[in-house]
Amino acid sequence: MSVLLTGNDLSFAQLDAVALRGENTGLAPTAVERMNASRAVVERVVASGVTAYGINTGFGKLASVRISPEQVRQLQVNLVRSHASGVGQPLNEVETRAMMLLRANALAKGLSGVRPRVVETLCQMLNAKVHPVIPSQGSVGASGDLAPLAHLAQVIIGEGQAMFRGESLSGGEAMKRAGITPLELEAKEGLSLLNGTQGMLALLSLALREADILVDSADVAASLSLDALRGSPGAFDARIMHARAYPGAAMSARNMAHLNEGSQIRESHRAAEKDPRVQDAYSLRCTPQVHGAVRDSLAQAREIAAVELNSATDNPLVFVRDGASGDIVSGGNFHGQPLAMAADQVAIALATLGGIVERRVEQMTNPLTSMLPAFLTPEPGLNSGFMIAQVTAAALTSENKALAAPHSVDSISTSGNQEDYVSMGMSGARRLDRMVKNLRNTIAIELLCACQGIDLLAPLKTGKLGTKAYEAVRAKSRMLSVDRPLGADIAAVSALIFDGTIAAVLH
Repeated sequence: MSVLLTGNDLSFAQLDAVALRGENTGLAPTAVERMNASRAVVERVVASGVTAYGINTGFGKLASVRISPEQVRQLQVNLVRSHASGVGQPLNEVETRAMMLLRANALAKGLSGVRPRVVETLCQMLNAKVHPVIPSQGSVGASGDLAPLAHLAQVIIGEGQAMFRGESLSGGEAMKRAGITPLELEAKEGLSLLNGTQGMLALLSLALREADILVDSADVAASLSLDALRGSPGAFDARIMHARAYPGAAMSARNMAHLNEGSQIRESHRAAEKDPRVQDAYSLRCTPQVHGAVRDSLAQAREIAAVELNSATDNPLVFVRDGASGDIVSGGNFHGQPLAMAADQVAIALATLGGIVERRVEQMTNPLTSMLPAFLTPEPGLNSGFMIAQVTAAALTSENKALAAPHSVDSISTSGNQEDYVSMGMSGARRLDRMVKNLRNTIAIELLCACQGIDLLAPLKTGKLGTKAYEAVRAKSRMLSVDRPLGADIAAVSALIFDGTIAAVLH
């Protein structure tokens, strides 16, 4: 197995390997031992008849309803069925795989009191690529992502809907074709499959991965814009960064100074005496401070997600003392508030980055600020050039500003006022994918404008590393000499950002 789950050391790299590249996973022997020990505690409680939440009681507001021993298994099945009440566009395959792996890892920690077979079944499904159809809406992020995880759990027990080899099937049929025996739930196992933050965590983790690529790509785009606008890299002096020692700002300043090295445009501008400008606009001069703040904000959110990767987030938790004895303790680790706030932080970072990117596009397309032909076209008037590309960037940027409104400060009471303060973490994480796509297209527009600006300054060339990025863009989009539809060009350059080609210039 490429990734062995212990519940304690799953990394973002391993998550990407399974979710994005389809690598296999399995349960580590050490996790099996811990899971068997906690399961023994649950079975002892079931045999004793002692009341324990979620094992022989109802759920949420119905926690005071006692369930008879002969109904304990049916209780778990009913829980899965009743909670599978999600709606909306299903999660895509990568999001679904991430969610499955994260739930398996949380259970592998050995604090949930479920049998190893529960995790082994999830791993079999991942390896065979049986992907539950999981509606993306229906979670308030309080007792975990109940509805999304219930749709996942349905397929584990041979119900619900799943995708298998490109075909939409009933969960039972998908499991049959994959040669996987559906799980028969025992006490607590349905609850443990549903109680958790793995829906919002999956979406947040995937967004963080893409955000890292975007902020690197934005550094590259900004360095090309700096040359297109004949700006000065003096503001990226390491001494300035040391005087206000934010790590993100220092990194972006280093990137931009490095990308600008060897620029003929810079040297030409340095020697010129006709330029009346003393300082560049903030969207150039303050790039390290703004891009750097985005970097630092993303790093903080990643620290929170990293804790959650290897956390037990269901309820109650089972703590083993010795042998089959232990404590079953109710708490609130399922509450999504940390992730909801992290998702808001990422949303603000994405909107901020898009805001400064769009301002550089405006600087380049506006003849009052660019010292270039209007809208970057050799014959303005006859041609509109990048006029509407800037409008598109503005539209995407404003959309992201609206999407960045915080979700984590919202709450709505559910479950008969038992769940009276909820996180809205799933909805906070759901909007990140849309924001990432908007930002990717906005940066693509900046790259196109910057390369056009550099072309208009020929025969002077940008720096050595900047030239690598320029050539990557020009391999997909030729210089705009006369008007043509730019939608395909934006999409092609956006794809270069998505696959990491632009960000790789830095590494």
